[in-house]
Amino acid sequence: MEQLVHFSHDHPLKLVQLQPYHNEEEGEEEEEEEDVDEFVVEDHHVGQCNMCKEDIYSFHLCYYTCKNCNYSLHKFCAEIPITLQDHPLHDPNHNITLSERFQDRHPFFHSNQEWTCGVCNHKRKNFFNYHCSSCKFNMDIICATMSQQKIDHPSHHHQLQRNPKKLVSICNACGCEHEGIFYHCTICYWFWIHQDCAFSPTKLLIQQPTNHSHPLTLTYSFPNIDQEAKFYPKCRICDTGFYFYFWIYKCDKCRYYVHIHCASSKYIHFLRPGRGKICKNFKDEDHSNLLYCPFPDESYNLLKHHFINNQKDFVVPQGNHGETLKRLSDEHPLILLDSQTSLEKYSVLLHNPLKKIKLLCDGCVKPITKIPFYKCVGHCGFVLHEWCARLPREIKDHPGHPYHTLFLMLNINELLSGVFGCKICMLPSSGFGYGCRICEYYVDVNCAFLPIEIMHEAHPDHLLSRIDASSISSLSETPCDACGNCLINCIAFFCPSCDFYLDTECAFMLPGLIRHKYDKHPLTLRYNPVENHPSAYFCEICEDEFNPEYWFYHCSFCVQSMHTACAPVIFQCEQAVYAYYKRSIFHFLNVKFETTRLMVGGVHPHLLKLAQGMECHGQCDECGENLQYRMIFECLECKFKLHYECHIVVRLLEKARGISFFARKIQTTSRQIKKHTYSALP
Repeated sequence: MEQLVHFSHDHPLKLVQLQPYHNEEEGEEEEEEEDVDEFVVEDHHVGQCNMCKEDIYSFHLCYYTCKNCNYSLHKFCAEIPITLQDHPLHDPNHNITLSERFQDRHPFFHSNQEWTCGVCNHKRKNFFNYHCSSCKFNMDIICATMSQQKIDHPSHHHQLQRNPKKLVSICNACGCEHEGIFYHCTICYWFWIHQDCAFSPTKLLIQQPTNHSHPLTLTYSFPNIDQEAKFYPKCRICDTGFYFYFWIYKCDKCRYYVHIHCASSKYIHFLRPGRGKICKNFKDEDHSNLLYCPFPDESYNLLKHHFINNQKDFVVPQGNHGETLKRLSDEHPLILLDSQTSLEKYSVLLHNPLKKIKLLCDGCVKPITKIPFYKCVGHCGFVLHEWCARLPREIKDHPGHPYHTLFLMLNINELLSGVFGCKICMLPSSGFGYGCRICEYYVDVNCAFLPIEIMHEAHPDHLLSRIDASSISSLSETPCDACGNCLINCIAFFCPSCDFYLDTECAFMLPGLIRHKYDKHPLTLRYNPVENHPSAYFCEICEDEFNPEYWFYHCSFCVQSMHTACAPVIFQCEQAVYAYYKRSIFHFLNVKFETTRLMVGGVHPHLLKLAQGMECHGQCDECGENLQYRMIFECLECKFKLHYECHIVVRLLEKARGISFFARKIQTTSRQIKKHTYSALP
């Protein structure tokens, strides 16, 4: 073993060979074998050189150390001669001599006083220096050894040379502009990395500012093919994308990726959903009725919340003669079921998806899971939540239509079988609604009661304010942070401090917990990838792989996940529902299929039932196109099936002409009409 007797130390120093880096792939293989919970703060750091006072890193490949005491030297510092001749940074005719103490050359100079390096102009004291007795020139040991200061860095296949002067340049590691010391490749003239990036730790824990408990691993590129496989993730800190040639910190198991400069920033000013610990920006006493989202389960919704907190706005029925009940009494004589005995008397079972029991309110089309509620004494299956029976007759100054009063409508469009398109959530609805006949503006009863501001668990401690995205053109390309869909012609909620946006569907229609027949445990709404997830994410319903950067439902016990759009499909698990709609909400969430039946004169002699089109339904008997994923009418007695849109075309033509005819005779006409009417249909 090589030893060195150095003038600066009393003991002999031995040369230590550091483990060289081979390539990044080998490094990654070694990391996989290591315990993932092991945390190394400075993986490259070895110690400090006692001559130049700078750190020794594994990139230097070897160094000298004393086995008896804590004394170490860079190899280039230890081997530098006492006297230098022809140094490039000084007059070649002058020799410069090494000394540990500046006062050796200046006897009247106090030991605690500073002196200035003639090369870098840094102030020094008690520091090794080279001195020229001829011209009183002084140079610190760092500048004297500059040409020997090279590192073997795993990010590059050539040695990197330390730059002798501080400069301002773009760093090829992080892509940011830095001022200070750079290392550059003398062969690849374009490769420059700042000293801070070059000596970044291999593993880094950033739990304090960002809620991630695992150490992140430094990697020297993020290839596009890897980004594509991970659905092009964004930085968890600044929420922007990655360039393949810049360094990142990552935790692959958690799909947690951050820019190197974001991870190492001391002052993180960002406020992103679930990506940082943020300070509360409001006082509780100023917002006593603030709505906290997500709703706890499927039984809670906007209408119920408004009913609980604003009962004065709801009509209180006297006996069975409230405003809403009066209007329903002719067709549906209702009785209040408020006990287990009354449930048994009328053979009613509460909504329970695990037992495939479905009980949806005909007013809001949401599950009825508790008593009391109203039921029609007949056999039609008509049921109402207590609050849906007390709906106010009108709503003024609705944020989506402030110009006119919206009136309660129990059957908005009889021609369209009672199904209408809500102008807020853009979903079809078969329930009650509020509308303006003049402008043909309709909203379902949940979207009729939008709050001004909310709080959401995905963005804790910051208020989200209501905003009409349709009135701000710049928001047309702004994505919802929950589903990624652009905020086009909709009302949304946003945090002005953080540029965090939620559309109304994601804010109010995704409960925090759901039950599903595919899992015996409750499924939790997740806002980010799950820590230590064993593999890629696949929906248990449609079996498609999905991007966990957008919200999804997950069971941590069974390690099962579902699209938010697929999760409500509990009775008819239609494959690829999400892939077709590309939304976070199941398209027919607000449609109660089994209760709508009608006769279409001249088209079919039997009673037709409104249903969701599935693969087994085949083609439409009117236009010949597939019925899958669409609302359809199917015959209860034979195999006749009809698109919902085709049925509308028939009804519109019948009304316009006053005649009945077979749909197959107007196939060409119906297709032409559909082109003009389809965009307006739910």
